Amino acid sequence: MKVIADLCVVPIGVGVSLSPYIAAAYEELESAGLECRLHAYGTNVEGDYDQVFAALKRCLERIHGMGAPRITCTIKLGTRSDREQTMDEKVASVEELRRRSR
Repeated sequence: MKVIADLCVVPIGVGVSLSPYIAAAYEELESAGLECRLHAYGTNVEGDYDQVFAALKRCLERIHGMGAPRITCTIKLGTRSDREQTMDEKVASVEELRRRSR
């Protein structure tokens, strides 16, 4: 089953700079062959359900391995049974509606 997920992984107890941890997590997602898009408060990920969650597990393991004693993770997940839809298609659909309404 294909999913589009919005992941927000936050290490706790590592100080105020989280960028090295987020970069490491992003590397794990990319190395899994998933379509990823970093944004200001998380990462959008597109791929097979099992691959997405296996990659997320590796992200958490890597961040713990970097010394983070705790991690909080927020996951928003969308699936479709009528057809497949990519992240780009979802964004393009909204942008097209905005263009028409001007």
